[in-house]
Amino acid sequence: MSEKLGRLLATTAMCMLAAACSQIPVDSDSGQASSEKTSPAAAPTVSAPAAQPEPVASAARVAALAQAAAAVTAATSAAVPVAPLTKPQETKDLEPPHAIDLTRPADDLWDRIRNGFAMADLESPLVGVRERWYTSQPEYLKRMIERSKLYLYYIVEEVEKRGMPTEIALLPMVESAFNPMAYSRSHASGLWQFIPSTGKTFKLSQNWWADSRRDVVASTNAALDYLQALYELHGDWHLALASYNYGENGVARAIERNRAKGLPTDYLSLRMPPETRGYVPKLQALKNIISNPEAFGASFEPIPNEPYFVTVPTPSAIDIRLAATFAEMSADELIALNPALNRPMISGPHTQTLVLPADRVDAFQRNLDAYDQPLTSWQPYTMKGGDSLDRLAAKHGIALSKLKLANGITSRTRVGAGFQLLLPLKGSGVGAQPLPAVFRPPVQSAPRRGGLVHIVRKGETLYGISRRYRVSTDSLLRWNHVGVLTTGQRLIIYRAPAKARKPVNPVKISAAQPKQNVVASLLPAGQQ
Repeated sequence: MSEKLGRLLATTAMCMLAAACSQIPVDSDSGQASSEKTSPAAAPTVSAPAAQPEPVASAARVAALAQAAAAVTAATSAAVPVAPLTKPQETKDLEPPHAIDLTRPADDLWDRIRNGFAMADLESPLVGVRERWYTSQPEYLKRMIERSKLYLYYIVEEVEKRGMPTEIALLPMVESAFNPMAYSRSHASGLWQFIPSTGKTFKLSQNWWADSRRDVVASTNAALDYLQALYELHGDWHLALASYNYGENGVARAIERNRAKGLPTDYLSLRMPPETRGYVPKLQALKNIISNPEAFGASFEPIPNEPYFVTVPTPSAIDIRLAATFAEMSADELIALNPALNRPMISGPHTQTLVLPADRVDAFQRNLDAYDQPLTSWQPYTMKGGDSLDRLAAKHGIALSKLKLANGITSRTRVGAGFQLLLPLKGSGVGAQPLPAVFRPPVQSAPRRGGLVHIVRKGETLYGISRRYRVSTDSLLRWNHVGVLTTGQRLIIYRAPAKARKPVNPVKISAAQPKQNVVASLLPAGQQ
């Protein structure tokens, strides 16, 4: 009897304990705290410093930021997001027979970008001004979006790896309109517009063969390193972006001026140059348009949420056109993915990797393995005393103008003994073939008045336009700061008065050379 009574009492105690536990609310304080800590808005990727640093010399500050960037990258990449707690009683409601898997990646890259927006919105009349400007330029917006399709997936991937807001992936729209050939008057170059000194600080090599400021992979990693370090400096993305445009020293001085006067130190309260004042509003306007295209009368074609390109090792030396042939694509398409190239030949020691569309890698490798001829039609040559460009051009069967174009020689280039050239190999026939439209740095000049405007039509070349207006191709390059041409581009043309005008001597170009030797699908600087 006593044994049965003991069992009954034990069973009763367990039932009472279960009943008591059932009264504990599921949304307890600890659950709320956990949810708050894991919300994206509540947890920035990089903590803000306690106080703003004193301004220092710009070069030193940039160098310090570059050294800190690797540490910042490692710290942010170590963060692992934690899923928020789910209430038990809601489980049945959240899992119907055909529930949508919200953790599945978006099929459209635009949706992925929208889902990653995390910057505080900027409220400024300048945002509305930029919204109206972009929506009034549908062709400009369309060209920019079309170019972005080559690079955007890679940039979004790198941004998300670092836990950065995906607005950063749109920054090349503001910097270069996603034109990797863009070149500014301050000599900034590439998608992210690095000036030479900052490029060197962030290990972007710049030499005769290639300029890594235009390399999509290298420049993206350098830009994100820089932006991440600037965010750690300020603890605010708007100030980090302003520093990227104006320089961290300039923004630091503006902050100190306001702090000394007891004024706010946020982006909108600082006194900065007009370009920097309009910089973040441009990005905010693009964010608003992409967030809700229909509200602005715009539309964006879906971009597959998958890698567009991959990198492969570069052979020791190979012609750009031959590499494009192996990949079964045009030379212009190859250069769009490898815009860092300066010469018509790729030099393995200076260009370690080649960027190819993901679906062309197998073809490239297969055709490369099956090819048993020389991979290049060019040879490096160092000029000796007594050499001249015209004699070398005639000896190697190439037009003088084309030899200059292949070697980046302009009217201001000093050519003499010791100057390095690429010359066609004898018997290669490359002198009669069109040159790939690699980057050619524009020649700076003072602005002039009274010019005509020529709108480039499909298939037009600098040479053809120069003949039409009886001016030299060097003059066209100098007046317009162009690297390559594209349909719809506007060129300024200055012509001498009719009485003083003289016919331009024709430049001898082989009849076998088509008139698209300088036409490319990328816009030059100033025409983005």
